Amino acid sequence: MSAFAQVAEYSAKHPKPSDITFEYGTAGFRTIGETLESTVFRAGLLAALRSQSKHGQVIGVMITASHNHERDNGVKLVDPMGEMLQQSWEGYCTDIANASSDSQVVDILASIAQLEGIDMSIRPKVAYARDTRPSGPLLQSALEDGLAALDVEATNFGIVTTPQLHYFVRCLNTANSPSPYGEPTESGYNTKYGQAFLRLVDGKPLPSTLHIDAANGVGAPQVRKLADAIGSPYFNIEVHNGDTDTLGKLNIDCGADYVKSNQRSPVGTTLVPSGRYCSFDGDADRIVYYYADDHGIFHLLDGDKISTLVATYLRDLVAAAGVTDLQVGVVQTAYANGSSTSYIKDTLRLPTVFAKTGVKHLHHEAEKMSIGAYFEANGHGTVLFNPCAVEKLQAVRPATPAQADAINRLWALRDLINESVGDAMSDMLLVETILICKGWTLEQWDAAYTDLPSRLLKVVVNDRNIFKTTDAEQKLTSPLGLQGVVDSLVAKFPKGRSFVRPSGTEDAVRVYAEAATRSDCDQLAYAVAGAVFDKAGGRGDRPAEFL
Repeated sequence: MSAFAQVAEYSAKHPKPSDITFEYGTAGFRTIGETLESTVFRAGLLAALRSQSKHGQVIGVMITASHNHERDNGVKLVDPMGEMLQQSWEGYCTDIANASSDSQVVDILASIAQLEGIDMSIRPKVAYARDTRPSGPLLQSALEDGLAALDVEATNFGIVTTPQLHYFVRCLNTANSPSPYGEPTESGYNTKYGQAFLRLVDGKPLPSTLHIDAANGVGAPQVRKLADAIGSPYFNIEVHNGDTDTLGKLNIDCGADYVKSNQRSPVGTTLVPSGRYCSFDGDADRIVYYYADDHGIFHLLDGDKISTLVATYLRDLVAAAGVTDLQVGVVQTAYANGSSTSYIKDTLRLPTVFAKTGVKHLHHEAEKMSIGAYFEANGHGTVLFNPCAVEKLQAVRPATPAQADAINRLWALRDLINESVGDAMSDMLLVETILICKGWTLEQWDAAYTDLPSRLLKVVVNDRNIFKTTDAEQKLTSPLGLQGVVDSLVAKFPKGRSFVRPSGTEDAVRVYAEAATRSDCDQLAYAVAGAVFDKAGGRGDRPAEFL
């Protein structure tokens, strides 16, 4: 009997909408939830093949749309160490999602199996979960049909955060290794990160209450469970926007993306001076901090601020540990504020590299560093310890109590960090650890450097595919001549910087600009946007606020 004998029968229960073309991107598939039934079914099939290609290791499937509106949903695959799906398989995802018939689904599966040399006698293993979206049960059912069609050994982790699913996958695949990552359960997750946190902060002054905006998403119940597991005044929290039962509230006027984009506090919170606040996004893989100063003015501490805080602490610990050939590095995208880059290079004197937008690109660059910290400005990021760095730390024989303490702290930090993916809860504990150990307020953290004023605009164009970039998306190579225009505009403004990159999801381009003053920044942003509109097929109203 063919390995795919039951696929067509199951596939007929989940027909593809004829008027939609699906594309697997950095965040997997993401669109209106009810239209994704066939896509999620087929993602289950592909997860099975991916597991077989990895000799029966567990592959993850997460049903979520992160910070998107509640009506949306999505699905993405997770590779064996909890990392994003290997890029070469993204095309397979797109191909099978757009198969026009049940027989074509089978043909594509057979073709992938042949191309990848997959041993179909291996029983596949898949772990899956979803967030709180109302379309979740429908899509989970479709996924389960896909897994059943290929006789997958499946584990359902229920309703958890996206980073928790990544963590579970890594735990399952390292369970029998010399260095198991942890226990693949919610309690195992909470115990690992909670105990590491307490080891690091024990004996330090207690912090004030941390107010957490959970975006009315899955992070709300999960962070409460984490707090219960920690059971300490070192983690005294108050959860806001934690309603996961009322329809229409998820990510609405709250959450990390709302706070970052609007530069204001979310609904459901009232900022008071000296108060401490942070926001997750809907699936708890992003986090930003913020506060109000004595005049009631809002201040954002985004991914750039988190990155510099973490890099500073790691640099100091490595120096105290006396590991001279262990280098901390930082990975950023072009969206990182120029002041943060200057601070890393000139003040911290740490290497920094730029990667293309998208967590998978930053993750790969961070893997090349001894200890690599990466955070997108939106608050999505983590820290990676290279295997060579781990070996060097293991080889150190401390000569003083201070050196021993620094080494122990580095080990505890590694236990505190979810190295598989950006994780709002793990990153929150990391930030809290550093602030507690330094005795810093949010204002003191923020004082390290001052962000340059920045502006992000969208220009609708006839064809985004004519825009080609280089240098980690900071320079245009096409349309020909447009980069020269951008350069000439940038040169007019002190500390000016601007770049243009195509959207990954719509016929539009993003224009980012920053400069020494708010007025200069806005003038530069609208001048570049206007040039893009004029020279590269803009549609609709021309960006012209300052022209």
